[in-house]
Amino acid sequence: MKVQVITLGCSKNRVDSEHLLSQIAASGMEISPEEAPFGPGGADVVILNTCGFIADAKQESVEAIMQAVKAKLEGFVKRIYVFGCLSQRYHSELEAEIPEVDGFFGANDTRALLAALGVKYSPSLEFRRRLTTPRHYAYLKISEGCDRSCAYCAIPGIRGRHISVDMEALADETESLAASGVKELIVVAQDTTYYGLDLYRKRMIAPLLDRLSQVGGIEWIRLHYSYPEAFPEDLLHLMASNPKICKYIDIPLQHCDKKVLEMMRRPSDEASMRALVEKFRTIVPGVALRTTMIVGHPGETEREFKRLLKFVEDMRFERLGAFTYSEEEGTYGALNYKDSVPERIKRERYDRLMELQSGISLECNTARIGSTERVIVDSFSDGELICRSQTESPEVDGQIIVPLKAAPAGIEGNFINVKITDADYYDMSAQII
Repeated sequence: MKVQVITLGCSKNRVDSEHLLSQIAASGMEISPEEAPFGPGGADVVILNTCGFIADAKQESVEAIMQAVKAKLEGFVKRIYVFGCLSQRYHSELEAEIPEVDGFFGANDTRALLAALGVKYSPSLEFRRRLTTPRHYAYLKISEGCDRSCAYCAIPGIRGRHISVDMEALADETESLAASGVKELIVVAQDTTYYGLDLYRKRMIAPLLDRLSQVGGIEWIRLHYSYPEAFPEDLLHLMASNPKICKYIDIPLQHCDKKVLEMMRRPSDEASMRALVEKFRTIVPGVALRTTMIVGHPGETEREFKRLLKFVEDMRFERLGAFTYSEEEGTYGALNYKDSVPERIKRERYDRLMELQSGISLECNTARIGSTERVIVDSFSDGELICRSQTESPEVDGQIIVPLKAAPAGIEGNFINVKITDADYYDMSAQII
C-alpha cells in the first residue's frame, strides 16, 4: 500500500507529520512524495494534516480535503484520513459534511490514526522522523499546547495545556537528525521561551539550546515563536556567546497600543517592548528581529493603528509579517467583543503597514551590500544558488541568490562565504568569495 501525507499549516504540523511518517515507513508501506499529484500510480491512501488556526488556513485545509475527495471519487485514491487542528476543532461538522473521508482524527490522535492504517505503534520510534524538509535542516518541536489566554487565539482550545518534552529526549532526537545530515535546527513550539516551566519549574530554553548545540554535526540552531513577557535574559547571553545559536529572534508582538493589547489579553505595553528590543540589540549585536502584528483587532481605531505604525517605524524590525484580525469561534475575543473593524479597513491597514515595512526591510538589506557572510546553500537550479545567512529562516524570510553557471554535485546543505552585491526589500544577490 502506498501512503501520501500532505501537511497544511505551520512547521509544528510538519514535525507531527514527520513523526507519523517514521511509523508508517517502518511498517513496510511505501511513502508517496507529498507533492505527487493524485492519479494513476499515485497513493492508495491520502492523509491530510490540517490547520484550524485562522480563516485562510482553514479554507486551504478544506480545499485540500476536497481535492482528495475528488481523486477518490475518480477512483485514484482508496482511502482518505484527516487529522490535525482542523479535524480536532470541527470533528463532528466535518464528519457530517464530508462523508467521503474514511476517518477524522484530532491533533494528538496519532496512535488511533496508525491503528486505522493497520500500523502498530512503535515506542522506539517516538522521537524519530522521516524528514519532508531538505535534508540539511529540520524543525524541532520542544513542547505541545499553550498556557496563554490571548483573546484572538484558538490554539489552547485545540492543542491543550503547555507540555514540555524532556530535554534528553530532545537531545536524542537531535542526534538522530544530525546523523541523517541535518545541520540547521529550527526550534519551534507555541511559546519556546515557556519551555521547562512544567518539568523543571523554571524557564529552561537557554540550557536546552546549549545542550543541543553540543550535538555533533549541528552548525546552526534557530529559535522561533518567542513570547515577549518575562523573556529569559540568559538566552540572550547564550546567543551572544555561542556561535551555533543564530543571532535571530522570532518574537510575535502583535501590537503596541495599551488598549488593544489589553483587549488581546496580552500583558505587554509599548514601553516594555521598546526596552526589550533595546536589550536584544545591546546584548546581541547584529541580531535580526522578526515579529508579527495583527491589524483590525477589536478596539483598534485609526488612532491606535497610527501608534502601531510609529512603533514599527521606530523599532525597524529586520523582518515583519502581519495578519488581519479573524474572529475565531470559541475564543475569548469572539465571545466578548464585536468584530467591529470592516474588512475593507483591515485590508487597507494591512497594506499600509506592509508598505512601511517594505521600506525598512529594503534599507536593512541594502546596508548589507559589500559585507561578507557565511551562508548555507538550500538548492541549486536554473543557474542560481539559493542560500541563507543566520538572519534568514527558511520559508518565511528572503533568500541570498548567487548566480552560478554550474555548481558542484551535492553542494546543497554546505556552507560557503559570499559577498552581498545587491538587495531589494526581500531578497539579496551575492557572489562567492
